[in-house]
Amino acid sequence: MPRFLVVLDVDSTLIEDEIIELLAVEAGTRDEVAAITSEAMNGRMDFETSLRTRVATLKGLPETAFAKVAASVTVTTGVPKLIDAVQCAGGRVGVVSGGFHEVIDPLAFSLGLDRWKANCLEVKDGKLTGELSGQIIDAQAKADILKEWATVYSIPLSQCIAIGDGANDLPMMAQAGLSIGFDAKPPVRDKANLILDVRDLSLVLPLIGLS
Repeated sequence: MPRFLVVLDVDSTLIEDEIIELLAVEAGTRDEVAAITSEAMNGRMDFETSLRTRVATLKGLPETAFAKVAASVTVTTGVPKLIDAVQCAGGRVGVVSGGFHEVIDPLAFSLGLDRWKANCLEVKDGKLTGELSGQIIDAQAKADILKEWATVYSIPLSQCIAIGDGANDLPMMAQAGLSIGFDAKPPVRDKANLILDVRDLSLVLPLIGLS
């Protein structure tokens, strides 16, 4: 049986960036999108509402922007070391994100993640429509996905570690045996079991006995 299941948020956790803000730079709407992102991550705005509002600003953006944005993403320090150590110890590592498969898929493949789940942007005739496609990955979905993966791998929730920074990570973090707020917003700092303010995810390893 795998020893641990580690599930991370993506934006400002697995990576240093907010994917939707990188896309918004290409669309010329970054300031508007960043302000809405801040409201949502600090728990002052419903996540799905904020997501749909931000995605609407991307209408007309060519899908070629995905590759440009993916190439500009910065992986947070310590991520490869964390993934390698957990997997070498028989564990699994996944990410669940309010961001987008179009950018996260190549990143997940390159990092060797075991599982990942994110939102999908609707594209027609090579351009974003400003709408989403398929299941919305909101706060409750993040919690449900952590539980689903724990079942798939036969890992007790007590051996699950959830790492995030924003208010939409709180339901997921509440399901895990250990929740870690990573350079976290105030709502997460109030609820997480542990707070890690140094932006190096390899520092998670000694907290779970793998260093």
